[in-house]
Amino acid sequence: MTETLRPRRSALYLPASNPKALAKARTLDADVVILDLEDAVAPEAKGEARAAAVAAVAEGGFGRRELVVRANALSTEWGADDLAALAAAGPDAVLVPKIAGVEDIAAYDHALGNAPAHTRLWVMVETCAVVPRLDAVAACAASSRLAGFVLGTNDLAKEMRARLTPARTPFLPVLTAAVCAARAHGLVVLDGVCNEFRDLTAFSAEARQGLEFGFDGKTLIHPDQIAPCNSVFSPGAEEIAWAEGVVAAFSQPENVGKGVIKVDGKMVELLHLDQARRVLAIAGAIAAP
Repeated sequence: MTETLRPRRSALYLPASNPKALAKARTLDADVVILDLEDAVAPEAKGEARAAAVAAVAEGGFGRRELVVRANALSTEWGADDLAALAAAGPDAVLVPKIAGVEDIAAYDHALGNAPAHTRLWVMVETCAVVPRLDAVAACAASSRLAGFVLGTNDLAKEMRARLTPARTPFLPVLTAAVCAARAHGLVVLDGVCNEFRDLTAFSAEARQGLEFGFDGKTLIHPDQIAPCNSVFSPGAEEIAWAEGVVAAFSQPENVGKGVIKVDGKMVELLHLDQARRVLAIAGAIAAP
């Protein structure tokens, strides 16, 4: 399944149990709002948070923002009720935690069986077990609602007993594997959170690293991270100018049908034309009201 091309530069987690956060979410510049029923919600507030998330989906008002709800795992006492309620509510996507393999995709896909067709399944990549199975899991997109990977580097660090340093060295192979598997099967792929919400310089450096790896965007834990994240993951003026030049050059009558041409003294191929068109499409979607 290939997702509609749209900006997903910034994806902000907000606790569904917080009414003020739900109201604020409708005013923020995040491309994706993730209402959290899992880590951000205490056990005694799970039922209340679920009801609030369902009400928020029904009320709408999120505009162009993609609305995602992160459920509790089916292995918990809240998971089945979360999935049933969200299937009926029909957000843009349901995000589920701690998958280990293709059997989990089948279970969550079945749990969302009554959801509207537009409701997709996104999954957290945050267990050691799933890492060697990423391609097999991503391939489930062809026969299920699966449409997105979201990195959970904090939980992965805990399982690995690794340290989350600014360079994220222990996780670089996982970031590469997740992006490759997602791209091979047409999934959205979002980078994990940066815990430095006060140090925006450190955050921006980590966001740029995610961009270099090929992520569509990054998950966030604080509204202050939205603006720098959007800036990093938006095509810049030079990139847009390059893309316009490539598209214009390939459209010239003398270049129609050619696989390789010269633009501004450099050789470009059809693969660069595809990249240029994507840059312009994303830039246009960002600029749209």
